[in-house]
Amino acid sequence: MRKRLTTRLGTAGVGALLVLALTAPPAYALAPKVEPAGPSELTGVEPTGADMPTVGGNLGNQHYSGLTQITKRNLKDLAPTWRTHVSEVAPASNDTGQQTTPIVVDGILYLDTPSGGVIAVDGASGEPVWKWENSVYGLSGTRRGVSAGEGRIYTLAGGNRVVALDQASGEELWAAQPVGPQGEDLGRVGKVATVYYDGIVYAHAADGDRGAVVALDASDGSYLWHFFGGPKRGEQFTGVNGETFNASETWGPVLPDGTDCAEEGGATSWMHGAVDPELGLYIMTFGNARSCNTSQDGSLRPGDNLFSSTMVAVDAASGDYKWHYQSIRHDVWDMDNVHPPTLADIVVDGVERKVVFYGSKSGHQFVVDRTNGEPVLPVIEKEMITDSRQAHAETQPFPETRLLPECLVWEKLDPENIPGDPWRGVPNYNGYQPDEAGNLVFNPDSYVKVDEPFLSYPEGSSGHREGCMYDPQWDVPILSTTSQNGGGDWSNHSYSHSTNLVYFPYGTNPVAHYNGASANGLRAIGQYQTGGILAYDASTGEVAWTNHLGTDMSHGQGPLTTASDLLFVGQIDGRVLAMDAVDGDVLWQFQTGSGIAAAPVTYEIDGEQYVAVFAAGSTNPYGGTVTEGDSLWAFKLGGDFTTDSGSQEGPLTGPLAMRRPVSGAGVAGETVGNTVLLARSSRTADTAAARDSVSTSGMQPTHLRVPVGTTVTFRNPGAETFPNFPNLKPHCATQFFEGEFNVKLQPGETYQHTFDRAGEYFFNDCTDPRPTGKIDVYLTPQDQPGALSFTPGRLDLGSGTGLFTGVNGKVTAQFEVPAGYSYDSGAVLVTPLGKQPIPAAKVVGNKNRIIVQFAAADVDNNVPTGEVDLTLRVNVLNADGVQQQLSSSATVTVRK
Repeated sequence: MRKRLTTRLGTAGVGALLVLALTAPPAYALAPKVEPAGPSELTGVEPTGADMPTVGGNLGNQHYSGLTQITKRNLKDLAPTWRTHVSEVAPASNDTGQQTTPIVVDGILYLDTPSGGVIAVDGASGEPVWKWENSVYGLSGTRRGVSAGEGRIYTLAGGNRVVALDQASGEELWAAQPVGPQGEDLGRVGKVATVYYDGIVYAHAADGDRGAVVALDASDGSYLWHFFGGPKRGEQFTGVNGETFNASETWGPVLPDGTDCAEEGGATSWMHGAVDPELGLYIMTFGNARSCNTSQDGSLRPGDNLFSSTMVAVDAASGDYKWHYQSIRHDVWDMDNVHPPTLADIVVDGVERKVVFYGSKSGHQFVVDRTNGEPVLPVIEKEMITDSRQAHAETQPFPETRLLPECLVWEKLDPENIPGDPWRGVPNYNGYQPDEAGNLVFNPDSYVKVDEPFLSYPEGSSGHREGCMYDPQWDVPILSTTSQNGGGDWSNHSYSHSTNLVYFPYGTNPVAHYNGASANGLRAIGQYQTGGILAYDASTGEVAWTNHLGTDMSHGQGPLTTASDLLFVGQIDGRVLAMDAVDGDVLWQFQTGSGIAAAPVTYEIDGEQYVAVFAAGSTNPYGGTVTEGDSLWAFKLGGDFTTDSGSQEGPLTGPLAMRRPVSGAGVAGETVGNTVLLARSSRTADTAAARDSVSTSGMQPTHLRVPVGTTVTFRNPGAETFPNFPNLKPHCATQFFEGEFNVKLQPGETYQHTFDRAGEYFFNDCTDPRPTGKIDVYLTPQDQPGALSFTPGRLDLGSGTGLFTGVNGKVTAQFEVPAGYSYDSGAVLVTPLGKQPIPAAKVVGNKNRIIVQFAAADVDNNVPTGEVDLTLRVNVLNADGVQQQLSSSATVTVRK
């Protein structure tokens, strides 16, 4: 049952202060006020109970609840009990999309809205209690969570402000713009979740070149201390081991023009930290070095570059340095490990250890003693390939047991191998080029040869870069794993006291690094962007299970585990999953109707356990194809909420761009003579700058759309096309991953290919792999009036249990096709509510008839009740063996 938490006042001192007493609009009170409460009894290593008062669940970011009412046995009875569209609550807006994870204090959920405001929602009913927005100094758009303490809710807002709101009413109490005691700019405070503990609010600066973690007095927002990821010149640090060091020396000397790389850029902290109340520590993580030229050019900052790509522990009250652990020395790959640190007390080799789990993008985790910063599980120093221009570290630390593959897989181009290994490399990168059989074979004379004079290889290596962790780069692209958007990135992890497993959500998105790459690296165009969750034994590091779910899970899709050995997690395709925490099997799923980029929470009110998730969506890595929203959903056993469609679930979200897209809209082939020019930055410019392009849009057009049966000409334009500045180099059109074609053309040569099947065909260049194009080959649906019928004509989609999990059975359609036609592929049902068609569960092709079955549960949430028009589309082969698409519609009566 619920236990009310008491509050504890802070006793921190006051330093430099800039608190703004601006007139701001009042919060909108929408229900009776609740008495304020704070997480004063929360620890860093104990399970949560009735509430989850921090974005990490507890102060150690374990995302683990001791609640057990919802179990594997009764999971079939879990269903929605309410949904609140938070943007529709006054003051209303049309905003969608947000990355925030709610907190729960005394049965009230507090979370950031899509606009960047804050809302309080009753956890039992979904009724809004209050909502705060600010039109005076504005809001901070992307938000990752609020914190609670001393009767206040702490958030961030426009103009680098930390704001305190009255927990009961939402009234603004103070707003502070943190600055250092000497007026130091502490960076852009506007995204990372705040953390409250013992009278202190911790805020993290991110997005800028240099940012600090800053501690403020919770009572008035006054400055207490700050800690920069890039130290000031000459700054001395003394750790718990008694050793003193000058961190600025790890950035090399001040440059001749007076630039200090550590202070120019340094590192920022992208995610909230963890509190260890027992040891009195605040543990935080800092990202990659970003200063002096680009983040991928380390030539001007020789050394390890502390405290970039580093976890740092400080005294929670004073900010005094205690210890650090650097996961990557001299990071030039944006592989910063900045997920929220996760604390636990575990047994290793028969001894209880106080540990923190650290590491994300690199696809491995360090298990570190949080009393001294030393590894608890074995770490090896691996010799690395180095580039003399980069001032690389000769070795990097690797946990002895790795979670994800260390190197790319160079798989054969083959239509039978689609999509292939999740970590497959895109052809032509790193000099891996297809032979006549489609095998990707390293070519030492390819574009990578330019780097060879500067590279040194460890003894026993292959003698070339294979796409492995920390492969070096300079001016030409080198593809490696995982990436600045892969591995665990910034999703939270979960530690289960019941299983002693750590749950690690991940994404697969290999990246090509080079000095000129924007966004800290080029995610190779045309590669599959997928992901999943794995679990590893906290005491040994050994992987217990992996479930490659198929969508990226590294951008806010953090798991929640419970003492009943359930794991709840959301996906960017809108689904909430309940998985078996022991073996990773998916046991239950629910479609919310909008993408999820936040962690679920669980709580208890009046003896009933609830699970809630904010389905708002976020664009990374799928861009505008993500269906964003503003829905806060809550579930309980026997929940009876239904949507306007009569279903409990939301409709299907839009299709995601599972392959990294080319730039630009599709160009109709007929407008450009169905011709692609290779390695040109412009289709018309006869200039030196346009020829032999190495830009990602160096195929003209980059995106071509043609109907099935079209013959496309690929041309390496010579003097006959551009008399003044023809291409001078040979260029390729290598189609991947099917290996449909692979041709190398000299200037002036052409190749023609006829596309006889619908699909998307990516291709790139062997001279430099960055220029990438795509041919969209489409079928125009041919309407077949009267060809479609359903048996029976009335669709009874009702549930025998009254819950969405009780919708069973099949929806069967019959499609009459012309004589001589046969079923080929792609049977889908187009519905009035779903944002993408429903794929068939089973297809049987008989003479002149195709029988298609769909799971009734898949149809239910995508159709309303009453008279409904449904359309079936199928790809067929006509009597001449040519692929066509037939379409027909029928009206059915839907009952639920």
